[in-house]
Amino acid sequence: MTRIGIVGYGNLGRGVEIATKEADDMELVAVFTRRDPQNVSIISKDVPVLKVDDVEEWKDKIDVMILCGGSATDLPVQTPKFAQMFNVIDSFDTHARIPEHFANVDKSAKDNNKVAIISVGWDPGMFSLNRVYANAILPNGKDYTFWGKGVSQGHSDAIRRIKGVKNAKQYTIPVEDALEAVRSGKNPELTTRQKHTRECFVVLEEGADAKFVENEIKTMPNYFDEYNTTVHFISEEELLKNHSGMAHGGVVFRSGSTGLNHENKHIIEYSLKLDSNPEFTTSVLVAYARAAHRLANEGSFGCKTVLDIAPSYLCNMSGDELRAHLL
Repeated sequence: MTRIGIVGYGNLGRGVEIATKEADDMELVAVFTRRDPQNVSIISKDVPVLKVDDVEEWKDKIDVMILCGGSATDLPVQTPKFAQMFNVIDSFDTHARIPEHFANVDKSAKDNNKVAIISVGWDPGMFSLNRVYANAILPNGKDYTFWGKGVSQGHSDAIRRIKGVKNAKQYTIPVEDALEAVRSGKNPELTTRQKHTRECFVVLEEGADAKFVENEIKTMPNYFDEYNTTVHFISEEELLKNHSGMAHGGVVFRSGSTGLNHENKHIIEYSLKLDSNPEFTTSVLVAYARAAHRLANEGSFGCKTVLDIAPSYLCNMSGDELRAHLL
């Protein structure tokens, strides 16, 4: 059994709990929170909810700690810190800062003989794998990634951290003309702004400056500054009524050619349509927690990404079973 701990109990933390219940080789042993544990209600009534300050007492009782904080401010601090004590998994999704995050976590994990797998989810994550596979197969070609339409957890969290914001949801929306041009094999040159728009629905704190909040959103580096972004200010009642879902998805393309004169055209397309972004993301996190435990048992310490890990390490099947049923 792999003993799982969770840090943070929001949408991701709850999703990890549900995914762990579906895995017969995993056991959730503790949930850690910055909130008052008495105010955090989880599904598993026999699992303790504890203050995150007490986490060090569990160093020898947890095989893999799954970190469910946000990429904007939580994970850059939490992942290196917890990698000193546990094998860890995170879903850090700020693409531009992944090399920096990797370096920080790698030092911490190697110094303490731990395994850390970062940027786990569907993008980065499953989409990353498909980009690598497709590039290897079609070296002469172009990559395209489209997200949505759907709710981005990381972008929504980033908005909620702006001064004056009470609650928020952000939708990533593909530009349909760009999507169809890629799918039809036209190989267009597309800027970031030409591929997606972003739409934000924001509930302000009483007395907050709407113009300040809108400017903070639209100029936020790595999140909104490169996109055409629309900001709507609405009531909390409207947000709960019309924007409570967590659907998402997207498509990865590799458009390439083969032949002596590149006369044969090929398009690789991998798509996801998700009713629940957090539940799918956490299902990926839990699969990689299995891999982290196996790697730790082998002594393969340090930071890794989904690109470094063999698929067989993710699945609760033996090599014989995988070859017989999935190969």
